[in-house]
Amino acid sequence: MNILFMTMLILEDIKIHNIYSDLMQEFIENGHHPYIVTPRERKMGEKTELLKFEKYSLLKVQIGNINNVSFIEKGISTVTLSGNFYRAIRKYFGNIKFDLILYSTPPITLAKPIEKLKKYFGCKTYLMLKDIFPQNAVDLGMFSKTSLVYKYFRRVEKNLYAISDRIGCMSPANVDYILKHNPEIDPGIVELCPNSIKVMDMRIGQAEREAIRKKYKLPLDKKVFIYGGNLGKPQGIPFLIECLNSQLNNLDTYFLIVGEGTEFGKLKAFFKQKQPKNMKLMRRLPKEEYDCIVAACDVGMIFLDYQFTIPNFPSRLLSYMQAGVPVLACTDRHTDIGQIIIEGALGWWCESNDKEKFVNIIKQICNTSLDKYREHILKYTKKYYDIKVSYRAIESLWSDY
Repeated sequence: MNILFMTMLILEDIKIHNIYSDLMQEFIENGHHPYIVTPRERKMGEKTELLKFEKYSLLKVQIGNINNVSFIEKGISTVTLSGNFYRAIRKYFGNIKFDLILYSTPPITLAKPIEKLKKYFGCKTYLMLKDIFPQNAVDLGMFSKTSLVYKYFRRVEKNLYAISDRIGCMSPANVDYILKHNPEIDPGIVELCPNSIKVMDMRIGQAEREAIRKKYKLPLDKKVFIYGGNLGKPQGIPFLIECLNSQLNNLDTYFLIVGEGTEFGKLKAFFKQKQPKNMKLMRRLPKEEYDCIVAACDVGMIFLDYQFTIPNFPSRLLSYMQAGVPVLACTDRHTDIGQIIIEGALGWWCESNDKEKFVNIIKQICNTSLDKYREHILKYTKKYYDIKVSYRAIESLWSDY
């Protein structure tokens, strides 16, 4: 089968280990040919380009700037990228007979080109729902439900659901949310399609663990907590700073923050002012380097703003889990990631406006041996978050007909 896959993740090839590259490789291993469409931001200074490989094709489409730009510029680029994608697909893939169009949110603005392409190619469509917009923007106070901006994007969102033959959600709470807030959707087309990866055992031995910690000047005698990923408004950075501030004098802990985003400056200012002895702030690292550091740490952290009413489910959970690292999640109460972490014995959870509970959990972790988590977490990941789980969900779309 020929698969047309559209993503906003910037891909140079599919060798890098992530939820989308691993999925494309799984399609290839099952005898399919993916045609991948990925963005190329204008600030990179490179035009639209088609790269052909033996088992897949990669179309890099020039769009406006999306990352680390103003909200207005990002909004304009998001609205206009649908036309860029559509024109490039028709130009470079117009003579291909596609059997499936696969796409993920964000953004929802791909709805119109997907609708046209579905009709043009006469194929099935599958939405991997990774983000619920525009409600997430309302939660963060970017605009209100009474605004014209919200009403416009809500119509686009509903159209996206309407043109999708199947909607795959990251967690049970996502399934429930979509059906509750969009009663016109047939429940039979909404299913669980979790964030998943080709699970690799990223655990390391004691000698390698010590070598990595020495390389990055991380203490050998403390519990090292790591947060890695985006540092933007969705992550609730003010609460993260509160949590860090509460641990300035905790000599049993060390906190490593690795990432970039619109709120990075707030963290940088905190580190400059406090000059913490038991903390380090680093810019985003190459994925392989970052994964090595994760494996050398004791606990991975996840932060989400407490104001969210939509059930986010960050994929960074998987980088911790395949390293056998337990997780401390500080989130809103609408996501079920905390429930899954607790019920799966994967770590700890607190609401992301409860600093006192965060402090108590840190104390608990400092008095707990974490060795028991490593084997269990890896087994759990292989059972519930292996890439084959997502592939089988998507495959059922055409096997059911």
